[in-house]
Amino acid sequence: MEKGSISPSAGQDERWLEYQYVPPFRSSKPGVLCLDNDFLTSRRTSETIDRQLLQISRRNRLTPSLLQVESDAGVFTYLLENLGVKDIQFEELLSLDPQTLSSLHPIYGLIFLFKFPTDTPYSGDSAPLDGTYDQAATENIFFAQQTIQNACGTQALLSVVLNRPEIDIGEQLRDFREFTAVLPPDIRGEALSNSELIRGVHNSFAKSSPFVDETTQRGGEAEDVFHFVAYLPVNGTLYELDGLHPAPISHGPTTDEAFPEKVVEVLQRRIARYESSEIRFNLLAMVRDRRIAAREIGDEATLDAEERKREAWMFENALRRHNFVGFAGEILKGVVRAKVKEASYDAWIQQATERKEKELAAARKMRAMRAGKDEDEDMVD
Repeated sequence: MEKGSISPSAGQDERWLEYQYVPPFRSSKPGVLCLDNDFLTSRRTSETIDRQLLQISRRNRLTPSLLQVESDAGVFTYLLENLGVKDIQFEELLSLDPQTLSSLHPIYGLIFLFKFPTDTPYSGDSAPLDGTYDQAATENIFFAQQTIQNACGTQALLSVVLNRPEIDIGEQLRDFREFTAVLPPDIRGEALSNSELIRGVHNSFAKSSPFVDETTQRGGEAEDVFHFVAYLPVNGTLYELDGLHPAPISHGPTTDEAFPEKVVEVLQRRIARYESSEIRFNLLAMVRDRRIAAREIGDEATLDAEERKREAWMFENALRRHNFVGFAGEILKGVVRAKVKEASYDAWIQQATERKEKELAAARKMRAMRAGKDEDEDMVD
């Protein structure tokens, strides 16, 4: 399918024009325009649909960004579970070791987090820095371009589960995959970003930041930018699915058995492009729920350990969602009441003020010393 055209292939016209899609893909949020039942059941021509989808693509550029989510095994496991995916979990990998990967069999794919290079090219003029673009693969696998800020984490997760037929992804994601199969990658990205189900679940795992609006760009000092991509074997090929590229990146033939060794080689080449001092990488493996195998073989110790891991994940996820401002305020009010009751409030305030003044004076002195050192080095140069 040529990019920019969503005309269905032969034999699919009636299915496409009569296809009825129900929420959560439909959006009622102000400023967010999605495909809905009225649009999809109107029996319009494919040319009209093309024009409507182009309009949707342009309008959705104004859609607020998703919130940031943390690269964490517990976050990703329950994020997918809340999307309806069954019997999967994530394991964090602390080393690039094919043997460690193989021990987690079956591995559905890897999620790799890295610092996005803002001072060097991210790709070549017509090819990625490693591997080759496989434009034809978009016809047979789910690949979506990233069209909205902070979507890369959830997009990487979906790039794996929507391309592994052995994973039970649930009814709603199956409908989403079937619907987007006829769309080009850029419109798939728009569809993903504007699904109310995906947006709601994604944002439910963001850290609570009551004093920060993460949907707007903040001025001041530039911050490091990080990005998620997915690696997985599909149809006998090792693919890198990165929504910032125009097409899936092929890293050559592979099998599920050879995937651990092959993908480690690819990741090692990628990491080697960074300075040796750069260590901010994170690698998570999507595997089958490890409780299943433990139950099958009667391994009570492993089953108990995995259940306790899940409980810890649930507790940590609850803490991430919680806004502690009210809690902290009540504690502060309780401390103030106690100090007033003890008639030590004024002395307490005075001690805190003096301590803070000392800290500020020390900080000013340190800045002055650093500034003088820099001037001396400039004179030597």
